[in-house]
Amino acid sequence: MPPRLTVFAHPHSLPAADSASAHVEALAHRGAERHYRRGTLIIQEGDRGDTLYIVRSGRLRAFVADASGKELTLGLYGPGEYVGEMSLDGGPRSASVEAAEATVCAVITRDDLLAYIADHPDFALELMSRLIRRARLATENARSVALIDVYGRLTSLLHRLAEPPDAEGHRLLRERLTHQQIASHLACSREMVSRLLKDLEIGGYVALRERRLVLLKALPARW
Repeated sequence: MPPRLTVFAHPHSLPAADSASAHVEALAHRGAERHYRRGTLIIQEGDRGDTLYIVRSGRLRAFVADASGKELTLGLYGPGEYVGEMSLDGGPRSASVEAAEATVCAVITRDDLLAYIADHPDFALELMSRLIRRARLATENARSVALIDVYGRLTSLLHRLAEPPDAEGHRLLRERLTHQQIASHLACSREMVSRLLKDLEIGGYVALRERRLVLLKALPARW
């Protein structure tokens, strides 16, 4: 099976207080109750939809996948939480959602949601706050993924530029590269390169010799 990569900026998808919203509970009573078996795909990324899913029991998993089937989990959502609000603008779904276990949802149509917002304008503010929090979580996730990718590119560059090992097993880089020059190779910020190299130095993996990096031992596969 293709690997699944789970990245969370916070151990929970959203603060617990959000899931206890009286508005969400009231809105759920307006929807049709549907049962989903574990693994059922409820939302397909890229499709157009006009429904909101409020979890009554069980859990939903939101994720994105590439053409090879590799998946990145964006969040898990339990009772009192909901998914699908991004469809309010009428655009395509930004992620796929499946039932992580046997799950019961209240399904709310876009028209019913808009009607509820018209009757309870303060819920619009709650919805906006939730969207902002999810956007922030997405930013944290993207930052984590970017860091993993940059580290992989960094190790590849160091191995490519390093000379054969000397008698002590150390490998000296053939070129003197500043952190900014390395960042240009990796298409990332100089600060990120500095942070990664500092961590590797503290871990005893690299050192500086005559202003050139030396690989003291095999670099870890992940950081």
